[in-house]
Amino acid sequence: MARLKVTQTRSEIGGLRNQRETLRTLGLKRIGDTVIKEDRPEIRGMVRTVTHLVTVEEVD
Repeated sequence: MARLKVTQTRSEIGGLRNQRETLRTLGLKRIGDTVIKEDRPEIRGMVRTVTHLVTVEEVD
């Protein structure tokens, strides 16, 4: 199964509460943090919520 490498590139300051909570749920705490997540619809939805704050790459 494919995986997604999610990296936080922008600050959560000034963002909506659900966006800040989504970053925490993904495991991102500060700019430059990177997590590897399974490519599932739930994760894709979370990434879509904060797409302007993160970069996403597919990893095998």
